[in-house]
Amino acid sequence: MIANIPFTALRTFEAVARLRGFGRAAEELGVTQSAVSQQIRALEDWLGLRLMNRHGGRVSVTDEGARLAEAVTQGFGRVADLCREMRENRAEPMSIALSCLPGFAYVWLIPRLIGFDQIHPEYPVSIATSADLADFSTDGIDLAIRYGMGRYPGLHVERLLDERLFPVCAPSLLADGPPLRDPADLARHTLLVDEVTDIGGQAPTWQYWAAATGVTIPKGVRTRRFGQSNMVVQAAERGLGVALGRSPLVMDAIAGGRLVRPFAGEVESRFAYWLVCPEPALRSPRIKAFRDWLMREAVAAAG
Repeated sequence: MIANIPFTALRTFEAVARLRGFGRAAEELGVTQSAVSQQIRALEDWLGLRLMNRHGGRVSVTDEGARLAEAVTQGFGRVADLCREMRENRAEPMSIALSCLPGFAYVWLIPRLIGFDQIHPEYPVSIATSADLADFSTDGIDLAIRYGMGRYPGLHVERLLDERLFPVCAPSLLADGPPLRDPADLARHTLLVDEVTDIGGQAPTWQYWAAATGVTIPKGVRTRRFGQSNMVVQAAERGLGVALGRSPLVMDAIAGGRLVRPFAGEVESRFAYWLVCPEPALRSPRIKAFRDWLMREAVAAAG
């Protein structure tokens, strides 16, 4: 291999030969015409050959110059092709984009996410909160946690968390408010209602819970409605009423003593939380790492 090949001079020569002029080559390269001329002269001196014929303001390549120009053009073209190939096949991004419902993100996921960060600091997780299903082909989302019946055709779907339903309230409401020993006592309390979006199936409402447990909710009971599940949990913790606890969203508050179960009556929900992503996504080490962590956390939470 020849050492010290003057690549800058070769690049300059290729531009002059292609554009047929020192001035146009200088403009393309962003240098002066004098600098272009010097590079060509240096290349000719290095080779010991004349590469260009100069006729006043016009230039033309010699036969040897034509051979060299073709070789350089092919070489630069191969470099460009290789660069394009490398960019198209460059390593996948390290970050993870997750879509999930706002309430689940706030109450369940975010408090646990520091655990994943500590295990895999190289994979930062971004969370897009939305009630809409992510379009994995256009939204830049890698995987999603969805709530419902698990019907997501054409995608990889895994059950993440089951859901149980039971009344919950703040300890202060139980201690200082009207008696709350059985469902009939709800007549003197406020029901906190989570307005779950209609996604098919039997939604986890107070009416569903009552029918499944065989009790009757008092007529005319006062209600307070919320559009997001985390608001229901926060309102219950502050003693604003009695909420129908959905186990994944209240388990931490119960463990921390911020919520209690005033009376018995637990039923299985028809809904669950599901991990959803395109099938090929799990071949990615970063997505598989996050999926495995999520599943471990779900098992630990179900306890």
